[in-house]
Amino acid sequence: MFKRLQAVAPLLPLTEVGLAGLLFVSALRFLIGEIYSRTASASLVSQLTANGFEISPNLPGFVQPSAVTTDIAWMGLVIGLPLLALFLGRVHILMIPAALLLAVGRILMGGDGSVVSHLLGAELAVGGGLFYLALLIRNRGTHVPYFFVLGFVGDQILRAWGNTLDPTWSLQSTRGLLYLTQTTGIHVLFILVGVFVVLALINGLRGRKTTAMAAGDIDPNNGVLTFWGGIGLGAMLFLQLSLLATPNAVTGRADADYTIFVPLLIAATALPLVPWVRQTARNMIAPFEAGTRGWIWLIGIVLLVVVGTRLTRISLPAGLGSFPVGATTLVIAQVGISLVWWWLVRPKPPRGFNLSGLWLVIGTLIFALFVGADLFTYEYAFVRPLAAPFDQLNNIVLPILRGFRGLGLGVILLAVLFSLMPMIQSTNRIPWRNGPASQTLLGIVFVVIAAGAGAYLSRPPAIITTTNQSELRIGTYNIHGGYSEFYQFNMQAIANTIRGGGADVMLLQEVERGRLTSYGVDETLWLARELGMDIRFFATNEGLQGLAVLSRVPIVFDDGVLLPSIDQQTGLQRVQISDQPNAFITIYNTSLGLLIEGIDITEQESNQRQQLEAILDTIAVHVQNDYGGQLGRAILGGTFHNVPDSPLLQELTRTGFVDPFAGSNLELSATIRRVGLTTRWDYLWIWSQSLRSTGTVVMSDSTASDHRLAVVGVQVRRDQ
Repeated sequence: MFKRLQAVAPLLPLTEVGLAGLLFVSALRFLIGEIYSRTASASLVSQLTANGFEISPNLPGFVQPSAVTTDIAWMGLVIGLPLLALFLGRVHILMIPAALLLAVGRILMGGDGSVVSHLLGAELAVGGGLFYLALLIRNRGTHVPYFFVLGFVGDQILRAWGNTLDPTWSLQSTRGLLYLTQTTGIHVLFILVGVFVVLALINGLRGRKTTAMAAGDIDPNNGVLTFWGGIGLGAMLFLQLSLLATPNAVTGRADADYTIFVPLLIAATALPLVPWVRQTARNMIAPFEAGTRGWIWLIGIVLLVVVGTRLTRISLPAGLGSFPVGATTLVIAQVGISLVWWWLVRPKPPRGFNLSGLWLVIGTLIFALFVGADLFTYEYAFVRPLAAPFDQLNNIVLPILRGFRGLGLGVILLAVLFSLMPMIQSTNRIPWRNGPASQTLLGIVFVVIAAGAGAYLSRPPAIITTTNQSELRIGTYNIHGGYSEFYQFNMQAIANTIRGGGADVMLLQEVERGRLTSYGVDETLWLARELGMDIRFFATNEGLQGLAVLSRVPIVFDDGVLLPSIDQQTGLQRVQISDQPNAFITIYNTSLGLLIEGIDITEQESNQRQQLEAILDTIAVHVQNDYGGQLGRAILGGTFHNVPDSPLLQELTRTGFVDPFAGSNLELSATIRRVGLTTRWDYLWIWSQSLRSTGTVVMSDSTASDHRLAVVGVQVRRDQ
């Protein structure tokens, strides 16, 4: 029966493998964000408890430090599951329980968390996926590339549907295809898992795949993952999740249009499935000496990544606009990297041990190290001295971790080097092979369908515009990377807070466009599409972290400058909106440096003064060069990380900007309501010579972020 079914549907094994890859990739992406949020929450709880504060366990995201110890124990257990393949790898039927563990974990990950936490569900899914992969290498080695390529293609399509937030993850609603809700996302998850389990049972019971061979030939399905193959696998996973298989990360770093490059990146990921593409790549490198092929491929990928992340656009002649060279070269780099999946696993020689499970564990640890390095390229400013008895290491550890500032590209290039090591070390084979014309045709059809689905699902909704109003509501909101005070990630709560504030224009700070620790979500794009608003983003750190402005009023211009920063890099964003014909309002959005305990406060305050001076100097240059010597209608807002009566902000009041909240009761105007701290750090200053405030409000009941949303009503013109 199984043989007849296989004859009718020869693609069943590849479909099973592709669904396994999708469930694994989706769970792995979720797992990174969940570990970060729970660890950060437990660290904050520990710090506040040590300072004598009582914390309600009912606060969103609250995690006991002891729970993180349990999380780490489970993580070590599930990462070690591939080691079972060292002894049981030839037992093909074990792929069924491995598949079931992956499926059950993925279902629990998307549940309500009442039975099993989302993190434990993700850990079980990742552990099951790793065990499944270890068995796949041993028994169906030729299918391993399809596990990853189809998995990442499916992940890109799901995230395009949810506007970069996978709708099968959680209870947050999302707007995607026909404005489907999260309920539909869960239904899709059950369908995917159900089909995967059925196919895993069919193919598992059918037995191990064998290939007819002449005497002395090596069975290509009896695969082996070498040491360098494991290293390359870990680095490849990091590259895909942090950049090349994440369209919003590509367009964020390269400052390109997300909607255009979603289908292009899906096509780039899937193209190696076409045998003709693999044969073309083989023809490109075959003429070179065996020992140089991998190095040549490495140099090409490195050049593409450097150009893609450093050169965004080039101007075209004859007024034809500009060409997004950065994102285009990253798409080409993705084709080259996606082809490397075929080099990770090689046929096992007749003699010798198969240590694939061990090297797979090593590769997972390499992936974790890259994720940690990427974390500190953003979090370098928040590194704290180690407590006793490890305080003697501070002179070594602190400079290293803080030295990750500006090294985002360096981490990526190191991952490229590690990814290409299996190709560099393999000098006697080229695994890229052509296939029958039917396979090429089928591959092309799949690429076209997948890219078409991405194009359809990623199309932008209509923007609800507001024009010709006598009064506008301007808001400022530090969204803390999408996290609450105790690091619960909830973009829907952020959107609901903004919607409840009723602002026509929103200034956002601490916004992220695809960091691993924020679940790979482009928060600017997701919020803009959820709220029906236009968006402009200004990157201050590695292209994926910075400032943003949401607006219902048409945006006609935007730019920005970086500010002098001794801690986390910040900047000043300028956006001009046109509320009526031939007239505009200039919005300045910023976030000053932090005042952190344990670091010289004098130096930090001096840095804030330098930043404020740079802001005022920049505005003065704009007045001189762009505004005809008069500032006109202007608003300066954002997070200033200082209290209203500080000398810094008192100095700002003498420039002509007015604080509409000045003199307000702190209980009504506080934008910081944390455990043990109530104050105001977020401000909206209006230019007194051209604008007048009509009222103020702070959304004090929202705990979606560790800041509160503040709104000012502004009279922008007098009714005729």
